[in-house]
Amino acid sequence: MQDEPDTDDVDALQRKLATAREEVGERIVGQRDVLEGLFVCILADGNALLESNPGLGKTTMVRTLAEVTDLAFSRIQNTPDLMPSDITGTEIIRETDDGREFVFEKGPVFANVVLADEINRATPKTQAALLEAMQERQVTAGGDTYELPDPFFVLATQNPIDQGGTYALPEAQTDRFMLKLLVDYPGADEERDIVDLYTSRSQQVPVERVLTRAEIREAQELVREVPIAEDLRDRAIDLVRRTREAEEVEFGASPRASMALVVASKARAFLRGRNHVAEEDIEALAAPVLRHRIILDFRAERDGQTPDDVVADLLE
Repeated sequence: MQDEPDTDDVDALQRKLATAREEVGERIVGQRDVLEGLFVCILADGNALLESNPGLGKTTMVRTLAEVTDLAFSRIQNTPDLMPSDITGTEIIRETDDGREFVFEKGPVFANVVLADEINRATPKTQAALLEAMQERQVTAGGDTYELPDPFFVLATQNPIDQGGTYALPEAQTDRFMLKLLVDYPGADEERDIVDLYTSRSQQVPVERVLTRAEIREAQELVREVPIAEDLRDRAIDLVRRTREAEEVEFGASPRASMALVVASKARAFLRGRNHVAEEDIEALAAPVLRHRIILDFRAERDGQTPDDVVADLLE
């Protein structure tokens, strides 16, 4: 029988998570739902796809998150001429006392938090290299396999308005993103705070490291143990199954979406200091889990419907 986690340790970890969110908020104004989604992905050991117009602070947000959680950070700026080896690494010839030898030089994917900026600008071949890293947590090069750091997350961004020179992500890859988070424009008061914060100093606001990698791994294990009532579990599964039957949907979500919705709900409950999954967790995460996993038919798109509209109807 598995030992019950110490309540004091769990409470201390949840308090640290709350402090980490506040620390990120020292540099990022607003975007509370997006930040919560990123923390949910980290606790649930998943990847996230962030979509927004340029200039809304996605890169700063992800970099700050890595700083606060003591995770190694790397940024990949995707372009059409980017090669898979530019991401994964390549073998180089190195001079030694015994002569020349091939040595694998690790690429930027060997980090805990990998920001794949404008991922839809990478060619399908390069996207496939990222897909192996996201799914298998490893890189294959020169016939050898190299394990990626633990924990490992890909947080990718894409721009929805500039489609020139882009390659749509294949469904197999979008399905590997646990959540798709939409970063919206700030409100008037928030934008005023952003301007004041970043025009009154020459350097970024400093943030403190709150969580260690060991604590993140511990939190990930505890998240899996968060209980969910059978009726809530079945509601999450039923919601995903009904995407396959909805008239507006041409292709529904796979069982991977059911698993993602349940574990993400557990992570949100843990992040909010609860020891059980509530209905609000499932409702809050339904759209981020499903919006990139369902494909609407042409009639729904013609009528101006969005995946979020369909998910809202299914929730009702």
